[in-house]
Amino acid sequence: MTSLAGVFPVLPTPFTPEGPPDVAAFLRLADFALEAGVDGVVFPGMASEVETLTAEERAMMVAALGKHLGGRTTFVVGASHADPAQSAARAREGQAAGAVAAMIMAPPGCGQDVAQHVAFYRAVAEGAPGIVIMLQNAPAPNGAGLPPEKVAAIAAEVPAIRYVKEETLPCGQHVTRILAAARGKLDGVMGGAGARFIMDELARGACGTMPALEIADAHVALWKAWQRGDRAEARRIYTLTLPLLAQQMTFRVRATKEVLKRRGLLTHTGARAAGPTLDDGDQAELGELLATAAPVLTMQKP
Repeated sequence: MTSLAGVFPVLPTPFTPEGPPDVAAFLRLADFALEAGVDGVVFPGMASEVETLTAEERAMMVAALGKHLGGRTTFVVGASHADPAQSAARAREGQAAGAVAAMIMAPPGCGQDVAQHVAFYRAVAEGAPGIVIMLQNAPAPNGAGLPPEKVAAIAAEVPAIRYVKEETLPCGQHVTRILAAARGKLDGVMGGAGARFIMDELARGACGTMPALEIADAHVALWKAWQRGDRAEARRIYTLTLPLLAQQMTFRVRATKEVLKRRGLLTHTGARAAGPTLDDGDQAELGELLATAAPVLTMQKP
């Protein structure tokens, strides 16, 4: 039985200055995650700029990651696609690379119709037998932003759905309501939303978090503190890192890549995704926020 709990960062996709994905840099980021002590990694997801990757790039990166990990940590493959047959194919690609679960978001076109979501996930499960499905519930425009009770109702109809990644606000309340509505039929609910609400999510029974990568060492330390019952230390880490995560909420992958660069983990910060770029003032503020978080970043830049 697959058990998912702890810190599962979504790996970003580095690009070369010429444009293609930088596989060598990508695998170095995977090594950082392993050295930080994560419980697993996720790829590709929205934090990976997945919407900008071609099918060939995506398949190549998944295969390279699986080979590089070699079973050293749990691998969750992102397999979302509007077509359930394509979603299943991506889940199978992940399986072939060693993934034990597939994180999948139904297309926004399913709306709030539970029957449409059930049909979508059933088709994926039939097309990729044997892989655990994590239902990703994200707000519009990327997802349907389902109410918790509908999430639980969908999972109840599709046995392959064992986990939920909940990212629709208010995340903490939704964790409580999904677990209550599921009545023990789910194996867990993971927090998302960049770990900006992680303390509330854990207090409400979340089995872990799936943030971006740049401060994975701090998130691992927070999780370990929570697990040993040291709520004060978990709160201290959260308090020092939250301002940085608030800026990341605006600049998304560009902030993630800039932090990784400043931590000596990435050379080129180019991104394909749409969204605002950091100007000189934002860069200066990011430096201040990173300095604030520095006391809880256990893997300091050499």
